[in-house]
Amino acid sequence: MIEKAAFGAAFVILETMKHQIDFYTSYNQFYITDKDAGGATNSDKFWTTEAFTERLAVEDGILGVGVECYGPVKGEVYLLNSSNDTTILDEYDHIVEAGIEIKSGVIQIMDCPNSNVELELRVEIGLYRVRIYSCNLASVDGDEGEDYYKIEIWPDAKMERKVLKQYSV
Repeated sequence: MIEKAAFGAAFVILETMKHQIDFYTSYNQFYITDKDAGGATNSDKFWTTEAFTERLAVEDGILGVGVECYGPVKGEVYLLNSSNDTTILDEYDHIVEAGIEIKSGVIQIMDCPNSNVELELRVEIGLYRVRIYSCNLASVDGDEGEDYYKIEIWPDAKMERKVLKQYSV
């Protein structure tokens, strides 16, 4: 799929591969992992206070994504050739990104706590940047709501976690 994205007065063509996600998870989280990373982690360095606040836990080969709902996760995953620099921050409640190394050539989206593979994407072995956009977070009442997650993944050597927009209740 080729998607046109506005960039100032010009247009940039982004080659994208789009995948829908719709699955059940628990504990307000799911994982983005390298297939060889083995799923969830029990490390004290993973879900730190900072990671909970920023809605993204980071360790070698695994990212833990914090979601507002306790159960159903809906969204879309985009594989891009490069960073999407056309995002309008006002359209989202929270935006965070970090890097992940993919040694196996396979990125997996997994639920929590069972680590069931919900989506598997074949990519080149290497370093990737993952940006998670969260919207409709205030709609969640109890375990469910209309929260929605857009995930963009592209090759990039930047590994640090960075919050582009922080959600505050």
